[in-house]
Amino acid sequence: MTSYLLAGGGTAGHINPLLAIADELRRRDPEAAIVVVGTAEGLEAKLVPERGYELVTIPRLPFPRRPNLAAVRFVSRWRGTVHSIEKLIADRGIDCVIGVGGFASAPAYVAARRTGTPLVIHEANARPGLANRLGARNTLFVGVAFAETPLPHATVVGMPLRREIEGLDVAAQREDARVSFGLEPARPTLVITSGSQGARSINETIAAAVPLVIGAGYQILHIVGVNAPATLPVARGYVSLPYCDRMEAALAAATLVVSRAGSATVSELSALGIPAVYVPYPVGNGEQRFNAAGVVRAGGGILVSDREFTPEWVRDNLIPLLRNEAKIVQMGAAAKATGVRDGTARMVNLVELALSHRASSAL
Repeated sequence: MTSYLLAGGGTAGHINPLLAIADELRRRDPEAAIVVVGTAEGLEAKLVPERGYELVTIPRLPFPRRPNLAAVRFVSRWRGTVHSIEKLIADRGIDCVIGVGGFASAPAYVAARRTGTPLVIHEANARPGLANRLGARNTLFVGVAFAETPLPHATVVGMPLRREIEGLDVAAQREDARVSFGLEPARPTLVITSGSQGARSINETIAAAVPLVIGAGYQILHIVGVNAPATLPVARGYVSLPYCDRMEAALAAATLVVSRAGSATVSELSALGIPAVYVPYPVGNGEQRFNAAGVVRAGGGILVSDREFTPEWVRDNLIPLLRNEAKIVQMGAAAKATGVRDGTARMVNLVELALSHRASSAL
């Protein structure tokens, strides 16, 4: 029996790939032992047990940014956390540590190095996080979602996708998906999704531009999230949802998507061959802009800054695109050419390669 320790979490961008990897490991070897290391504060505290995997929690340890009392306390807590994971590796007979980034992954990477346990890392963003930048120095087995990701020993495996996305037949399910949202089955559809919190700028621009979009012959599925405009339009051909728990159906319904450029979103749209207008999140280190760079460069998407995404931009740029059916078809083909649909299998292949490398080294 092979035993795996999966580490990482905090956000859905970390947890969804982690769970996809765990599911594939279990599919290939139903007897495999899988334990996940995460924090009690991250989404993993809810999603990992719901999927049926054991979660071992460790303290959330953000790296200190300056030398102060908190930094002194961090060193002691860090050492204790690494030691606890080393003990977990020994007690459970862990054969491989697999990390996806986030607070929980960094101490697991150190514990893997100290115990001589094979380490495999997946980086979802084109601009990698600190934990994976450090961890990648200590393993030859680093899977990345995007070719542009600057990590040593990187192999492009794509994004480990949710099973609902991997198995989605967009063409076969498109009309039924539209009907399920109260839309017309044969009418081209613009889907707007800005994350569970909702991007205020995207929501307000789309709300103001609804007559233009409908006038271009489209209908709209608008997933607004938490930050909904005070007043949403009431119009035939416009459907708004505060939240969508069937994103695979929403994507199947889409002719074109407007969204943020999170790594999972870019990867899913590209894998499915759905063209998109990407409006990267304007706060942070700019990783969303880099996530979309490859598909945009290939012609499968359009990149527009949050500040520039206005009703006027929609009028001058999006509406002419919506009226150009041939261009949208061309964009979809370009997106699909850059996408990876079997990222989960590729990532687990890398895990198996790391295990075989260890076995051959022991001979």
